Amino acid sequence: MKRILLVGNGAREHVIAETLKRSPQEVLLYTYASSKNPGIIELSEEYEVGSLSDFDAMISFAEKVKPDFAFVGPDNPIADGAADKLLEIGVKSVAPTMMLAQLESSKSFTRDLMKKYNIPGNPEFRVFEEIDGMRDFIEELGGNYVVKADGLTGGKGVKVSGVHLESIEEGVQYAEECILDAGRVVIEEKFVGEEFSLMSLTDGKTLRDMPAVQDHKRAYEGDTGPNTGGMGTYSDVNHSLPFLRESDLKEAHEITVRVAAALKEETGKYFTGVMYGGFIAVKDGVRLIEYNARFGDPEAMNVLPLLKSDFAQVCEAIIEGTLEKLELEFENKATVLKYVVPEGYPVNPKKGDKIEIGMVPEGVKMYFGSVDKKEDGLYLSSSRAIAFVGIADSLEEAERKAQSALDCVKGPVFYRRDIGTAALIQKRIDHMTTLRG
Repeated sequence: MKRILLVGNGAREHVIAETLKRSPQEVLLYTYASSKNPGIIELSEEYEVGSLSDFDAMISFAEKVKPDFAFVGPDNPIADGAADKLLEIGVKSVAPTMMLAQLESSKSFTRDLMKKYNIPGNPEFRVFEEIDGMRDFIEELGGNYVVKADGLTGGKGVKVSGVHLESIEEGVQYAEECILDAGRVVIEEKFVGEEFSLMSLTDGKTLRDMPAVQDHKRAYEGDTGPNTGGMGTYSDVNHSLPFLRESDLKEAHEITVRVAAALKEETGKYFTGVMYGGFIAVKDGVRLIEYNARFGDPEAMNVLPLLKSDFAQVCEAIIEGTLEKLELEFENKATVLKYVVPEGYPVNPKKGDKIEIGMVPEGVKMYFGSVDKKEDGLYLSSSRAIAFVGIADSLEEAERKAQSALDCVKGPVFYRRDIGTAALIQKRIDHMTTLRG
């Protein structure tokens, strides 16, 4: 029997909870969350609601339930040192310590680390703490640049020239705002290609990759509108993506292996948890856009339902440093995930409206995100509400399943119909064919 503390209450944590409970071992789940997620409540022995930044409350809950280990889901508590606090009371976590979590929480830390250890995949970049030299560097990059706030921004702090920034002037202005907010800004060369996510479970020494996933950050169909935390994702039967070469995944894996080794060299500690590489396939290989120090939301919901291995056992191996003894096995299925979000999301989301869910079709998984369960039903919060994942033997069938499930939600919501469709995927393939010839 395993007693596990889960920290977090989004759709990502819902699928983590479900996958832990699927273990052949008996798993007792104790959840510390900031709101009532109906899916996680159903899977938990005890469910405590409190602020995810209130570590005292989290620790007192942990002391009460006495877990064998913890799984910390969201980026903010990881960056703020939840794993460190839990270690103080003898509880190890599937999550890096605060120092190692800089891999995600500080864009400059990761770029500097890769530069110091000569790890491929880095762009031309500079870190600025004041405005001197910013304009010159943007001009040096030929106006093809990316501005990144140096901190956690929920996936929405990055602005790209030609997409969000129409002129050098706008770029300088946004970079100045980032310095005022975070104290530092990273300006780097803009890559042209197709983005993909490769998440790896690691004990800091051994890396086990999960199927590659492609996310869709933009709010509206046709990849338009403001950036979001991710409107939907897909993964393919062969665990690669239709626009990738085999060598792309090998290259991405090798970058993460070297970054994990560099982290140990730099800090003296092993990274334990999920290293989620946001990569981009370019004309001549693969480059790194950023790392996250946890599962992606939505990406976790594409890969974890396919995991055939005992997830509780995998988590123990991560914590004990014995991951080399385990191989991960995933079903050869395609997945398409589409998020239902409140009207107005992400800029001005409608909050507090009631939604109703009809019968979810067979072959579709449903994960609750930013919703609140009350006595008379489900209510929208201000972020992504419910994820529907179609799982099938082909992308076409998985997309059809996910789409059919969306129609069972009634309320002031919207979603992207185009995610996972043949037309949008073909656009990605054509883009890479043009780039690579």
